[in-house]
Amino acid sequence: MLRRREAVRQLAMMLAGSPLARAQRDLAYSPERIPALDELVNVFEFEPVCRLRIPRVAYDFIAGGVDDEWTLRRNREGFDRITLRPRMLVDVSRLDLSLTLFGDRIEMPILIAPTGAQSQAHPEGELAMARAAAQVGTILAVSTNSSHPQDKIAAAAGGVKWFQLYAGPDFETTRERVERALESGYKAVILTVDTPYHSHRERLLRHRVSGNAPAGAPLAQERRRRGGAEPPQPYRLRQMFTAQLTWKYLDELNGYARVPVLIKGILTAEDAGLAAERGAAGIIVSNHGGRYLEGAPSTIEVLPEIVAEVKGRVPVLIDGGFRRGTDVLKALAIGAKAVLVGRPPLWGLGAYGQAGATRVLELLQTELALAMGLSGRPNLDSIDGSLVRIERGGA
Repeated sequence: MLRRREAVRQLAMMLAGSPLARAQRDLAYSPERIPALDELVNVFEFEPVCRLRIPRVAYDFIAGGVDDEWTLRRNREGFDRITLRPRMLVDVSRLDLSLTLFGDRIEMPILIAPTGAQSQAHPEGELAMARAAAQVGTILAVSTNSSHPQDKIAAAAGGVKWFQLYAGPDFETTRERVERALESGYKAVILTVDTPYHSHRERLLRHRVSGNAPAGAPLAQERRRRGGAEPPQPYRLRQMFTAQLTWKYLDELNGYARVPVLIKGILTAEDAGLAAERGAAGIIVSNHGGRYLEGAPSTIEVLPEIVAEVKGRVPVLIDGGFRRGTDVLKALAIGAKAVLVGRPPLWGLGAYGQAGATRVLELLQTELALAMGLSGRPNLDSIDGSLVRIERGGA
């Protein structure tokens, strides 16, 4: 007769090899079994499902950064330097996550960041994302490089939409693009300023994609319509129209935009101060998700100096690596008005379509509400710098 210890060992081995245990272990990774949407409990679990369901080049376009992806990783690591300081015996029986941004009331301080070519994740792309944003009552920022025309995205669902602008290929075309967006009902313009050159995205280069987007993306198609390959440029770089822009361009854009103009791509107090002085309606602290300058800091680590420089003159928003409700709470405590998330809604879209994008946003909203309740902060006005302790030094 087997000794008790040996019997337990063999039983454990048998259970470990059973299909049930294998399904539990590989819940979000097995191509034989895609989990049901309601089985996923946090936004991280959507990424492997998305990776299984979309083409590899499309996944790498969404997931990748530049060079060694150091900045991409640092965006997540920056949150590890911040701890929460919860307060007790506060009435948190009625939580309220709603806020007003530029005159529009939304249900939570979590917005959908502008991400291009969303049809790479799902055929409906931004149309489905617009419906997801409306369903949870938040703002969708629509990229210049969207898969669908901006007017169709605006008509896809109710809710507030902002237009993200890549200036170029010339000033006249840029103005026409902005005016079309305004005619379609977009409530703000986000001018992205951190893209003077095409970046070195090694994941895409390994797929023989020479630009910053797969071949099916709108900007890549536009390049082909204009005559294919571009002439060689100094140092073998590929310059973008924004390389020639200065702060004077903000004056021009403000002259005809007629809606708030936010500057996206700010990483220093110096530029934050200039943006506020030159008439930006808001600032988005962003390193483009680690997709342009390798070696840039995480956005959360530079947020304190930017908030201190702006001194409340304009709202400060932030993106970059937000995956948890506690991440959002930390940014709000430091002084951000709201947070934008980019990759997580795309994971949801690629994994389960519109329902997946909606669920990702709901999970983040629920996590933020729980973190606020457990920290003794019943509404956004009650969140301040006393809620966080920031470790000094490297991330």
